[in-house]
Amino acid sequence: MAPATTQQAMFSEGEAYERFMGRWSRALAPGLVQFAGVRDGDAVLDIGSGTGALAAAVARAAPSSRVLGIEPASRYVAFAQARHGGDRVRFETGDAQRLQLKDSTFDRTLSLLVLNFIPNRAKAVDEMVRVTRPGGTVAAAVWDYGLGMEMLRIFWDEAIALHPTNDARDERHMPLCRSGELAALWRKHGLVDVAEEPLTIETGFASFEDYWSPFLEKQGPAGAYVAALPASGRDQLRERLRRRLLGDGPDRPILLSARAWAVRGTVAR
Repeated sequence: MAPATTQQAMFSEGEAYERFMGRWSRALAPGLVQFAGVRDGDAVLDIGSGTGALAAAVARAAPSSRVLGIEPASRYVAFAQARHGGDRVRFETGDAQRLQLKDSTFDRTLSLLVLNFIPNRAKAVDEMVRVTRPGGTVAAAVWDYGLGMEMLRIFWDEAIALHPTNDARDERHMPLCRSGELAALWRKHGLVDVAEEPLTIETGFASFEDYWSPFLEKQGPAGAYVAALPASGRDQLRERLRRRLLGDGPDRPILLSARAWAVRGTVAR
């Protein structure tokens, strides 16, 4: 999702995002769909639908459902509509903080890997609750940037080792990335029967370049950081990461893990 003008440079190109994070969004999405209890025939809203991973997972799991994806980045909307749009799945440009939707419209309102990038996330959660019917489910997932998202943890560890001031850029400082934080937010906004649990996937890379090259796509905070480095700085970071992942050995496949925290709650009747 690209929730504000300041985020546009980090979240802009569909194909680039797919190579960087979209492939892991696709792997994570089915877990959130299951955790949220999506049923066939549900009306489902996908907040910050990005390149369409979550909406597509809903459509596969519940083919009679109707899915609407709301996303502020028009290029993402076009990408998702071309790849996943259809009679029961559509994508529209919109703002999670000011949804142009009627109250109590959806059975499930979901959000995947988005809440940390919404400037006023409290307003966004209020809107998610508002458009969900009483007894319906509001659910979301965010990466565990502190310890659980290894591809980014390794990246920022090495970036900070090069320049300690990079600590301020590290996504581990985001407000929603640790156990209990999503659940507390859900309860604060009046949701009941709140549950939180980890969702874990493997992130497999065919080679070191498969790990490194997506950071050159200018997507997300890490990509924006790499794009701003001089060539010598990029080379230094690349070499540190290569040694961290491969040591002194030859290139090989790299298998890491990624954990997200997922939350669900019920809109009070």
